[in-house]
Amino acid sequence: MKKALVVFSGGQDSTTCLIHYTHIYDEIHCITFDYNQLHKSEIDCSLLISNKLGIKNHIILDIKYLQNISMSSLTNNKFLINDIHPIDSILPSTFVPGRNILFLTLSSIYAYSHKINSVILGVNEVDFSGYPDCRNKFIQEMNNVINIGMNCNIKFLTPLMNLNKSEIWALSDYWNSIDIILNDTVTCYNGIQGKGCNKCQACILRKQGFDKWHLNRSYYMDSIKQKMKL
Repeated sequence: MKKALVVFSGGQDSTTCLIHYTHIYDEIHCITFDYNQLHKSEIDCSLLISNKLGIKNHIILDIKYLQNISMSSLTNNKFLINDIHPIDSILPSTFVPGRNILFLTLSSIYAYSHKINSVILGVNEVDFSGYPDCRNKFIQEMNNVINIGMNCNIKFLTPLMNLNKSEIWALSDYWNSIDIILNDTVTCYNGIQGKGCNKCQACILRKQGFDKWHLNRSYYMDSIKQKMKL
């Protein structure tokens, strides 16, 4: 039986990954992290979506302590969403230092304990918000560290790494799941479900991708079929 673990935030990218791999793996597990983010709507949406897709193994892991040691506008309302990061002016304030390091470590422990060899992440370095822990180099290095440190053969899969937002919309279109992405996911940095606030960087990227895909569906469908070998 082929099993996979999806690191699942309830956002567009991780939901698209989840939908995609339900057609590939026999058994899907989801792990969602509660790191005391200001907007709990993404956790609620992750539960809604996993139930809708019939996922039987979904854990919400409490890591609220991350807020105590990591500065971000996603965990502390004294920082503004559209500002630069208080520690590093090159990064946006929405960057949560160490978040993906922790996510990948804890996800790998779960996968190891449940004899799962594939851990799936919706990270992307084409249309992304400038996070250093969404780059392919980081994912590969972390994968190597995990396998050395746990003496295992876990594989981090990043199917969206080289897709732009329009292609990500096309992938959900391929699986007839546009309505789920449009209505049930939370991509918005202000925690607004569905179309979001249309003002934050995440909403802007999402809408730009949607508009381009909607204007040329056949082009983007052909593109993802080629890239994803569908």
